[in-house]
This record gives sequence, structure tokens and C-alpha cells, in this order.
Amino acid sequence: MVIDFHTHIFPDKIAGATINALSTSANIPPHSDGTKSGLYSSMAKGGIDISLNLPVLTKATQFDSIFKFGLMLNEEKATQGRIISFAGFHPDIEDYEEKLIQVKENGFSGIKLHPDYQGTFFDDARYINILKVAKKLDLITVTHAGLDGAFIGQEIKCTPKRVLNLLDKLGGYDKLVLAHLGGNELFDDVYSGLAGECVYFDTSYVLPFLTQEQFEKMLQKHGEDNILFATDSPWQSQGEMVNIIKSYNLGKEAEEKILSLNAKKLLKI
Repeated sequence: MVIDFHTHIFPDKIAGATINALSTSANIPPHSDGTKSGLYSSMAKGGIDISLNLPVLTKATQFDSIFKFGLMLNEEKATQGRIISFAGFHPDIEDYEEKLIQVKENGFSGIKLHPDYQGTFFDDARYINILKVAKKLDLITVTHAGLDGAFIGQEIKCTPKRVLNLLDKLGGYDKLVLAHLGGNELFDDVYSGLAGECVYFDTSYVLPFLTQEQFEKMLQKHGEDNILFATDSPWQSQGEMVNIIKSYNLGKEAEEKILSLNAKKLLKI
């Protein structure tokens, strides 16, 4: 089994315009069209059994519509694979506790945050308050970490230092997933500051830009139980990223943990 812990899709009526806008802002060509059917096609080609959809809210008012889209995905039975959706969340949601309870009661396993698109540093009091409740409800939180290509020149909102500050305020949070191997383009800072902490790193959008030696160095310090395979589809080819992991010859146990077993344990499937 292969589980991709980090993908993005959009309702068909807005997928084309959204993908074009994001591709232009970050100067990244997409590998699929950002639709549900496009992701299913990518999964079939790449040998992916389950993909996790991580919606990004750029405004608090988007919660309800994106929540409904995610709920539809979670209720759908598909023969060509399965898409599981998290709920997008935003620091400006005032009734955050009620909304997080709604997320939990409707069967979502977790939430997605994106500090850059939400214009908020990760150790901001609003995020801390949200994650305190998410932790209490046993929800997973996935956050973008490190540089985002659409915000080059701006101060990075989620750095290892800010993650550590947030974890200190929370008293730890073992269901926190830091995308992009803990911080896109911050390998040295992640390795020295975050590797070994009780959090997960996903591999989205970093594998082609690291050497095998760098990946194995991070794996050795952070542990094979705490790495989740992910691609950031449609911004990377799912099949190509699976091939990179397999080319490392990490051993059957480590490879299976990264490609699926860690995700199955975290998602309780």
C-alpha cells in the first residue's frame, strides 16, 4: 500500500482557474489538473492507494464551503482508490472551538493550516489556541513549513524556531505534521533544531531537491516512524516520488513505514 499524505484538489468549477493562479504565483507547472478525477488518474498511474486532500483556507469565511467539499470526498466510495480529506482551518475563525468540534463530530481526522497564505506566524496566539483544542480532540494538524514559492522575499511564517516555541506553549503535540520535511529549503535548521522532536515530517515537494545522503541523514536522526510519504500533488508527480523513495533501498521495514504504515497508524486505518 502507498498513502500520499499531502495532496490538493478543488471543486471542478474552480479547479482550472485556481491551478493556473497558483502555478503562476509560484512559477511551478502542475502535474495534474487539480480536480478529483485528475487526482484519481494520477493515483492509478503512480500506484497510490489513498491520497489525503489538504485544503487551504485563505479567508475564515471559506470554512463552510470547503468543509462541505471535504465531507463529500470522505463519504464517497470509489473503486479507483480513495481520497480522504482534512478540513481547512484559519486563524481568524472566531468560534474555533465549536468549528473544531464540528470537524471531529463529522469524522474528519484532522485540519490543515498554511501560515504563509494566512499571513500569520506559526507561534501566533491564535494558532496556539486552535492547536490546544485540536490536541484535546485528538485531531491531526498538518501545516505548511518553511519557504513557499509564492512568498519569496517575505519572512517565513513557519520556521523550526517558531515550531519549537509553539510546542513549548502546547506542552508537546504528537499529532503535528510539518510538511516539506519539517521546513522547505530549511534543511540545516530543521536537522539541528527539529529532528528528533515528537512530531511528524512529510516528504512533500522536497525529494527531488535533496540528495539521498541528506534524506538518510534526516531519517536517521528523526526516525523512520516519524516520516510520512507525500507529494504535494498536483505540484509533483506521485509516481515519480514513489520511485525516488524506492530507489533509496532503505530496507523493507523502513520503506513500508514511510510509504504507508506510519500514515495508517496516524489516521487509524
